[in-house]
Amino acid sequence: MAYTIGLDYGTNSVRALIVDVADGNELAEAIYEYETGEAGIILDSADHNLARQNPADYLKGAEAVIKAAVTKARKADKDFDVSDIIGIGIDTTGSTPIPVDENGTPLSMLDEFKGNPNACAWLWKDHTGHAEAAEITELAQKEHPEYLARCGGTYSSEWFFSKLLHCLRTDPDVFDAAYSWVECADYIPAVLTGRQKPDNMKRNRCAAGHKALFNDQWGGLPAKDFLSRLDPKLGELRDRLYEKTYTIQTPAGKLAQQWADILGLPAGIPVAVGAFDAHLGAVGSGIATGKLVKIIGTSTCDMLVAKSDHKLADIPGICGIVDGSILPGFFGLEAGQSAVGDIFNWFVNYIQPGGESAGSHEALTEKAAKLKPGQSGLLALDWNNGNRTILVDQRLTGLLIGQTLHTKPEEIYLALIEATAFGALTIINRFEEYDVKVTEVINCGGIAEKNPLLMQIYADVTAKEMKISRSAQSCALGACIAGAVVAGRDSGGYDNFADAQAAMCGIKDVTYKPIRENQKIYQQLYTLYKQLHDAFGLQDWSGKLANIMKDLLNIKDSVKP
Repeated sequence: MAYTIGLDYGTNSVRALIVDVADGNELAEAIYEYETGEAGIILDSADHNLARQNPADYLKGAEAVIKAAVTKARKADKDFDVSDIIGIGIDTTGSTPIPVDENGTPLSMLDEFKGNPNACAWLWKDHTGHAEAAEITELAQKEHPEYLARCGGTYSSEWFFSKLLHCLRTDPDVFDAAYSWVECADYIPAVLTGRQKPDNMKRNRCAAGHKALFNDQWGGLPAKDFLSRLDPKLGELRDRLYEKTYTIQTPAGKLAQQWADILGLPAGIPVAVGAFDAHLGAVGSGIATGKLVKIIGTSTCDMLVAKSDHKLADIPGICGIVDGSILPGFFGLEAGQSAVGDIFNWFVNYIQPGGESAGSHEALTEKAAKLKPGQSGLLALDWNNGNRTILVDQRLTGLLIGQTLHTKPEEIYLALIEATAFGALTIINRFEEYDVKVTEVINCGGIAEKNPLLMQIYADVTAKEMKISRSAQSCALGACIAGAVVAGRDSGGYDNFADAQAAMCGIKDVTYKPIRENQKIYQQLYTLYKQLHDAFGLQDWSGKLANIMKDLLNIKDSVKP
């Protein structure tokens, strides 16, 4: 028997999954909710853009979930033994950079900076650097347009250098105290393998290429003089970052004795170089050429791959095109929506329509499922947390149009689901506009698992069959697959990802096919959505919006309840 462990660091929790590498059978899982902040996130009521995390929660979580998962595995299979664990893989959110000292210790763990959110991990959804992102974009457009060509033409406030520059501007004491900054996806493998010093850790291609503008074509990270033009201290920091990156087929190192003792595992287990959760979620869902994997959670990431020898255009609005970021030997293409589940949670938890019971997700979904497309007369924009793709503008906000004095909570809830589906179609259209074809759509994540209504609406809006990954923990499964590959065939694992995926991935039997009569209505609604999308999202848009309210009413009148 041979098993691997996948550690999946999400927005609110970390999960451990133990998998049989022969067939992907999931033997045990355990979850740890981060203790610090609100649902694991450090917030600031005075600044809605701020979102940080306590790195100490990451380490406490690793110990808690691995021990718990091992205990469950022993109960599930009396023959299970930790000596049969051949590899460990790790995924995290990103870009989630952490300021660290020369030893790789997060500054938030030092007495000097305890309680200072700027010394913590800057979570992916932190948008405090939106002005700095615009500044980076403007300078790159003038001096190095090639930097932006493979990240959609705009640098985002969700990304690495925006956050570092904002820290420098607003809390120079933290910036000056940081020897380096490391992505969470690099920090966790480095700690577990005893390679925590920034100069010793292996930095992952996924994070570096998608968020830190790393590309071998221009010598790795952006040029020192470019960063110095933003601020001399940022240029100086470049020397303390990294010159080389690695894909997930590379071991970050082996499990150190110290952590082996803490976790109750044998020392020396190979630990894969880390990656972002969405990218390993795509691996765990069986991503291949033409297969779009949608990881649907609080936000959504849309992942595609194309062979590295395939000539790709620079696609405006796509978050990143990086060689080896998802699978070795393939370009990884990433797009996504900054909020999906977060929008539904906002409506249920903040607006609280109809009170606790009547306004729950379950109750609203049940009522919304009885409505036909167009029946509500409503249309929304899915930008409550900004637009990641294709506009790459985190300063955009949500919109709901078409309300009357008769509008009901379930109608709004349905309109919010439809808005996220329209956003998903906009991303697919952009890919295909640049000759990256989508022949199959595989969904994963809790919402895809639990909400048939949403899946059916996505099928109707996109006119594509919606499939669901067999694993409910596709990100953690992808991490397990990485662990199996770094272990290698001689240890009971695999020599490549294609073989590992063929054995360990699968699709659920239930799929969602487009319903023709629904498609017709959604085509009309999408035309109106795109009108709003361009009017509020494009600087150079010119046109009229006077038709939209009346067109929505006409569509509503044409639909028979």
